[in-house]
This record gives sequence, C-alpha cells and structure tokens, in this order.
Amino acid sequence: MAAVIFDLDGTLADTSGDLLAAANYCFRDMGLGNVLGSEDAAVALRGGRAMLSLGLKRVNQVDETTINTYYPMLLEAYGDAISVYTKLYDGAMDAVETLKSQGYGVGICTNKPEGLADQLLRDLGVRHVFGSLVGADTLPVRKPDPAPLLEAARLLGGDPKSCILVGDSDTDRNTAKAAGVPSVLVTFGPAGGDMSALKPEALLNDFAALPSVVAALLPTAI
Repeated sequence: MAAVIFDLDGTLADTSGDLLAAANYCFRDMGLGNVLGSEDAAVALRGGRAMLSLGLKRVNQVDETTINTYYPMLLEAYGDAISVYTKLYDGAMDAVETLKSQGYGVGICTNKPEGLADQLLRDLGVRHVFGSLVGADTLPVRKPDPAPLLEAARLLGGDPKSCILVGDSDTDRNTAKAAGVPSVLVTFGPAGGDMSALKPEALLNDFAALPSVVAALLPTAI
C-alpha cells in the first residue's frame, strides 16, 4: 500500500493560537505578561522551546535554564487547552477521505509529542481517520530524521519507501529528502514564506488539489 503521511501543525490544522496561549501562560507566570502575539504564529509551529526562546529574547532575558524549567509547564498548559482556537484547514479532511477511497494509507508524522497529538486529533474528531500516528517521542529520534516518517508509513502496511510527506516547513522537506521520498509543502500555513525555495516535489495551494498531486507522485495506490 502506498501511503500519504501528513505533518499536523500548520499542515492539517492551524494550531498556533493554542500554542501561543500556552507560551504566554508561562510568560505571565514569569511576571512578563503576554509576550507573544498572532504575528508569531510561524514560530509557534516550531515548538514550545522555540516560543520560549523567542519570548525571552524579546525581553532580553534569554536563559537556557529558564527555558528548561518552563517547558514542562508549557506542555501542561497546552494539554489543558489544546483545542480552543485550533481549526482544521478547509478541505483537509475531504482530501484525506478521498485519498483513502482511492486506496492510499493515511497517517501522521509530527514533532508534537504523541500523546498531545493523539489528544488533539480526538478533540477534533478525526483520530479514527488516520491509520498511524508517530510523534516526537514515539521513537528515540524525531524529524528531520527519516525514521519517524518511515515508521508512520510502515505501520500502514506495504513498503515504507512508497510514501509521500505533506508538510509545511524545511523540517518536512529535509525529512522526506533524507527518506528518499517526495514531499509536498502547503503554501497557506502560518509558516508562509517562499516554500518553492525549499524545492519540494510539489507545492499545495488548496487541499482540493491534493489527490491529483499525490496521483502524479505516487501513481499506484495499492
């Protein structure tokens, strides 16, 4: 079975609002108030440590010990309010269901901790749609190491090398390249920027086009 593996944050869903809220919870605990805003959505998708680092840099208080101390608090705050602002992108699940109907396996490979990813997908009511889920802590390594991507495909059955990664960042591009499989980068996520500069095998402006893009890159579904 050929497989289409999706990144989660910034690819299937805009999770930046809840991530930023969790980071600002930590900054308020430090007595700094809300340091990050919606303009920092792209950094939010790089993870908790990236948000803490940016916020502390913004107030000239960068300190690795503080980041390490508050990172667990950020994860706890995020888990307590993981789906307040998060929304699936328009057409995302329609595209996923179309791919399944065409015989492709569908799974998720994310650098979000597996437990939080599972929780979010269940909150959004779509966990059952995906046949595999590999998070940042599922294996000893995480993206851009290719192992999590290949594991997400392997869990669906068939040859792990017969897969494609749909993502939104250089991390996803580098993961697919390391695995020797095609990548498709979305152009509508908070990461924004010139995705074409990363030279993926394809760009995706609208989820409605994804089935045809996948068919061109992975012509045989079974």
